[in-house]
Amino acid sequence: PCATVPHLQNDSWGKQYSHALFKAMSHMLCIGYGQQAPEGMTDVWLTMLSMIVGATCYAMFIGHATALIQSLDSSRRQYQEKYKQVEQYMSFHKLPGDTRQRIHEYYEHRYQGKMFDEENILGELSEPLKEEIINFNCRNLVANMPLFANADPNFVTAMLTKLRFEVFQPGDFIIREGTVGKKMYFIQHGVVSILTKGNKETKLSDGSYFGEICLLTRGRRTASVRADTYCRLYSLSVDNFNEVLEEYPMMRRAFETVAMDRLDRIGEERPPGLSTTTSTATP
Repeated sequence: PCATVPHLQNDSWGKQYSHALFKAMSHMLCIGYGQQAPEGMTDVWLTMLSMIVGATCYAMFIGHATALIQSLDSSRRQYQEKYKQVEQYMSFHKLPGDTRQRIHEYYEHRYQGKMFDEENILGELSEPLKEEIINFNCRNLVANMPLFANADPNFVTAMLTKLRFEVFQPGDFIIREGTVGKKMYFIQHGVVSILTKGNKETKLSDGSYFGEICLLTRGRRTASVRADTYCRLYSLSVDNFNEVLEEYPMMRRAFETVAMDRLDRIGEERPPGLSTTTSTATP
């Protein structure tokens, strides 16, 4: 820079370096070409090369910074991308406002702003790690449910690994009377009402389960179940239910005992498959 700025020839090394750094940064950040335009073809080509290198470095910096910011909370980003698709879907089908609001509230309670591919994550782990994580995630359910608290730990683990998490909103009918039952449910958190033909209403809350009667008798639902609050439940399919109870027949008797008691309370006749069951197990 001393040739183009004569007064720097006799200045200190620090001032000369600062001016040279300023001119180089002006080139490389593409915000100018220094205090003076380049003179001669050599200066022109060096300035253009400097600007190209600077623009490339700047683009790489922005790209890496953006990727870093996105990776800091990738689960939230996935949730936002997913919900944008949901909004577009609702708009495409012109869904009414109250339905859109219920869908929005469902996503907020179900995913709480973060989205993971849990099945894929657990599927990549070893069985001991998978069982450890599932037992930890369902620790409150196990602690609040006498059926699990007093059962064989191997039975509890076998049941937990087959459960599927579900969320229901207030007013949702989780089970409708007369339909074919394919699932039973365990309540992690929330309150449900069991509704029968005689207008009898029974409340169940954290640590309870329902829907097992239909799985035991292979019949139709004997009552309806409605969510009174936001309910966080775990469902168990009929195939998984029978698969686990084949290995633990004593636990089948425990389920049957509770099923008979519930049928007696709602005034329903016991199906043949349950009338001969005798057991002192109390879940």
